[in-house]
Amino acid sequence: MTEVVTQSIHRVMHEIKRRRLEVLRVVDQTPRMRRITLGGPELAGFVSLGTDDHIKLLFPQNAAEQAALETLVLGAGKGDGPMPAMRDYTPRRYDLDTLELDIDFVLHGDGPASTWAEQAKPGQFLHIGGPRGSMIVPDMFDSYLLIGDETALPAIARRLEGLPANRRALVIVEVENGKEQQVLQSAAEVNVIWVLREGGKDHLLSTVRQIKVPTGSLYAWVATETKVSRQIRRVLLDEHGLDEQFVKAVGYWRLDNTLDD
Repeated sequence: MTEVVTQSIHRVMHEIKRRRLEVLRVVDQTPRMRRITLGGPELAGFVSLGTDDHIKLLFPQNAAEQAALETLVLGAGKGDGPMPAMRDYTPRRYDLDTLELDIDFVLHGDGPASTWAEQAKPGQFLHIGGPRGSMIVPDMFDSYLLIGDETALPAIARRLEGLPANRRALVIVEVENGKEQQVLQSAAEVNVIWVLREGGKDHLLSTVRQIKVPTGSLYAWVATETKVSRQIRRVLLDEHGLDEQFVKAVGYWRLDNTLDD
């Protein structure tokens, strides 16, 4: 029987498995972005098919929460004892041949994830779970519009790395200052606009209003603070006239919360 290739955006579900991984390397990509490479035999079988997948990182704060990890069933919310803090992060890179997984952390000074990442050293361990599922966006568009802040950079970078040479991408990223800019690799034709937060408020939204949207069939993806993502989505639909079914806008954090949610 001939295999049918699904040429539409669709979701694939995965078995949720908890993994205990060792910190292998800690490398600062920028002053505020730290890449931590995890690995070990429990990474075998890990799968992340979507560029904006999320995995759960678990951060026990005391001995009771650490003990609860041993009986925690992810997805069911069950375990013996208090639940450890959990945060969602995008797998930046994974390699099943070397059993390595890269996670990029924004060092923003608070929250269990940032606090852990600031002190992480090789030889320590971290529990992860998931991803629960992957949103598959097939290579069916001429152009891509990718908008976000530093929390969205892992997903944006993964998307760009997977694009072929005959595609175009306009990328708009808000970061703290010029030192937070990263080199984004892609075979596609990519134009990156860096919006510096130190320059003032609402610059990301105003930048999106002023862009010239790439031509051809377009997929737009937005991830930043929840309220800002909603505002950008409205601009894309109401002012730029994008097709709603091909616009995905999500909130990666809330202004009254920590960056790692």
